Amino acid sequence: MARCFVTRSLPGGALGRLGAEHEVDLWPERLPPRPDELRERSGRVEGLLCLLTDRIDAELIAAWPRLRVISNLAVGCDNVDVAAVRARAIALGYTPDVLTETTADLAFALILAVARRLPEAMAAVPAGEWEPWDPGWLLGRDVYGTTVGIVGLGRIGSAVARRARGFEMEVLHTGGDGGVALDDLLARSDFVSLHTPLTPRTRNLIAAPQLRAMKRTAYLINTARGGVVDQAALERALREGWIAGAAVDVTDPEPLPPDHPLLGAPNLIVLPHIGSATHATRERMADLAVDNLLAGLAGRPMPREYRPP
Repeated sequence: MARCFVTRSLPGGALGRLGAEHEVDLWPERLPPRPDELRERSGRVEGLLCLLTDRIDAELIAAWPRLRVISNLAVGCDNVDVAAVRARAIALGYTPDVLTETTADLAFALILAVARRLPEAMAAVPAGEWEPWDPGWLLGRDVYGTTVGIVGLGRIGSAVARRARGFEMEVLHTGGDGGVALDDLLARSDFVSLHTPLTPRTRNLIAAPQLRAMKRTAYLINTARGGVVDQAALERALREGWIAGAAVDVTDPEPLPPDHPLLGAPNLIVLPHIGSATHATRERMADLAVDNLLAGLAGRPMPREYRPP
C-alpha cells in the first residue's frame, strides 16, 4: 500500500476506489495548497494526484524523494516541469479525450454568445433597458454560413469543426492535411478558435501582429490556455477596434484578478475556465486520473501517459 496525496476533492466515486487500495491524504480546503504546503506533505508520498492549478516544479519534485507517480487531472501538463519528472523517471499521466466534446460545446457556445451579444442582452433585462422592439438595438453578427479558423486541429479542434459544419460554416485549420498557414487563416476567418497546447513555441502565439492580421469584424475564441494569447495585445486590440470581440475561458494568470486591465476591455466575454465543467465529464476525468495513478503505482502502463508534443 502506497501513500498518495490528492490536492482537491473530486466528484464521483473515484477517490473511493483509490482509498480501497492505497492510503489517501486528501487536501481538505476548497482552494489549492500553496507550494510550501505541498512541500510539507512530501514525507513518504509515492503518488500525487494534482490539478492544472497546482504548480509541480523542479523544486517541489526534489522535495518529494519517494514520489514515483504523478497523475494530473487536466488535458495537458503545462503546470508540471516535465523535464524534472523525466529526470527522476517519474510516471506522468493526464486526462485527455474524456473532456473533448464538453469543451467543444463550450467553445461553440462562446462563438454564439460573443457574436449575438448575449451577455449584453441578458444584462439589459434586469437593468430595465428592455424597451419596445427596436430594429437597430443589440445587433450582432451571423454565425451560420461564416468562416471559422481553427488553430490546432487536435481532438477538441476537430470536435469544434464538426459543430461548425452543422452551421454550414467554412472550416479553415492549421496543420495536418488541408491545413493553411496561420496568417492566411487569420485573414480569412470570421471566428478564430484556439485549440493548441501551451508550449514554448505556442506561448503568445496570438500577439499584436496576429490580431492586426484578423478582420476588424472577426472574433477571437480561446478555450486552450491563457498563455497562448498576449493579453496586453488583446486588450489593446479590443479597445482600438482591431477585432470585433473576444471570448475566452482561459487567462494568464488564473484566476484573473478582478482589477486586471483586460477585464475592462469592450466586447469581451471571460469565463472562469469551465470548459470541462459538467457532472459527467468531471467524473470521467476523476476516474481516468485515478486509473492512471493506480496503474503507475502497480508498475503497469497508464491508460493515458503524458508524452510531450
